[in-house]
Amino acid sequence: MLVIGNGKLFTRNDEMPFVENGAVAIEGTKIAAVGETEAIKKQYGDAEFIDAKGGVIMPAFINTHEHIYSAMARGLSIKGYNPKGFLDILDGQWWTIDRHLTLEQTKYSAVETLISCIRNGVTTVFDHHASFGQIGGSLFTIADVAKELGVRACLCYEISDRDGMDKARESVMENAEFIRYALKDDTDMIAGMMGMHAQFTISDATMELAAANKPDEVGYHIHVAEGIEDLHDCLKKYGKRIVDRLMDFNILGEKTLLGHCIYINPHEMDLIKDTNTMVVHNPESNMGNACGCPPTMELVHRGILTGLGTDGYTHDMIESYKVANVLHKHHLCDANAAWGEVPKMLFENNAAIANRYFKTPLGVLKEGAAGDVIVVDYNPPTQLDASNINGHILFGMTGRDVVTTVANGRVLMKDREIKVIDVEEAMAKCREESAKLWHSING
Repeated sequence: MLVIGNGKLFTRNDEMPFVENGAVAIEGTKIAAVGETEAIKKQYGDAEFIDAKGGVIMPAFINTHEHIYSAMARGLSIKGYNPKGFLDILDGQWWTIDRHLTLEQTKYSAVETLISCIRNGVTTVFDHHASFGQIGGSLFTIADVAKELGVRACLCYEISDRDGMDKARESVMENAEFIRYALKDDTDMIAGMMGMHAQFTISDATMELAAANKPDEVGYHIHVAEGIEDLHDCLKKYGKRIVDRLMDFNILGEKTLLGHCIYINPHEMDLIKDTNTMVVHNPESNMGNACGCPPTMELVHRGILTGLGTDGYTHDMIESYKVANVLHKHHLCDANAAWGEVPKMLFENNAAIANRYFKTPLGVLKEGAAGDVIVVDYNPPTQLDASNINGHILFGMTGRDVVTTVANGRVLMKDREIKVIDVEEAMAKCREESAKLWHSING
């Protein structure tokens, strides 16, 4: 039994959104009670008590689009890399990295990423993996790390024809095997999807192979119209827009997640809405790759379930919140844009997306919900309550203000000390494997 209390409690539950001095009681993997600290401590007197010390207690974060395989890119300089556009960025950097990744390097990419997630209060991750240097077993390797570190993970492998049909077929089978494994898992901590890179690197034959090997219980996770080149390719090869092609292959649906969606039109939005398909926005990546700004505000206004991710650019969801807020204000030349839409994406829609794959309620502190709780070291100079919490998060907090992270009732970090792995030893191994990767790329 665990009680986290003595803090300003924000539940994301409309029935009891805020408790000035609140506490959460967790029994096993789920929340047993939420209320005033003294009342909860009295009710659960024998429980271990974590003192929030007047900080903020809130639900842990969810990231609906990550790239674990990018972990060892930090600081890497690739010989001859001088991109002139998005396709050069993909082939020159990201595909170069994933073509060289070994299983051991995938493992320690996951270790580093999930340690960073824990430090930033992220306990649920939807990851889109690629390691064409070693495909087989890669999702299982990541899942093992997620289990060890206690992070909830929905995983998929990036199917693509870019390195030939044999590897495309192996990618499909890695997804299919992992999905079957995840469907049998009874912890509600592991899930699988049929991952796809993007339509411009996937032939009709590979689309059909993926469909033939995808269990009905899951959907697809695919990049859509991230670059204008993707749209041009689809129009030139197939005489149709990207979402139309996905519709023709029955890829759309309530279990499918579309990344980016920058170059889509109102007709495609109608298809996404009518099929109840999910979308995830990754603002920093779109800006960093000079891909453009998606019509995210319109997607939200249309009622399309649109979440917030990072694309591996960061593991700090508050950072993604900040960037999305200013991106859409700047892009639309509207100072009123994004105030309500982005926090809705982060705090409501990400949970709704996650709960299409995980059974236990996420993103909320209430009885029966997952025991996913964070404590943030934050004591502002102004009034803080349910009416202005989003403004405080946006302008006053960063992910590294998180001091304690609990997932599924398990304490992953307490007072900024990671409890589930020897960080010094793990990071030494990460540096060792990243050196091998860099050498294999540059010779």
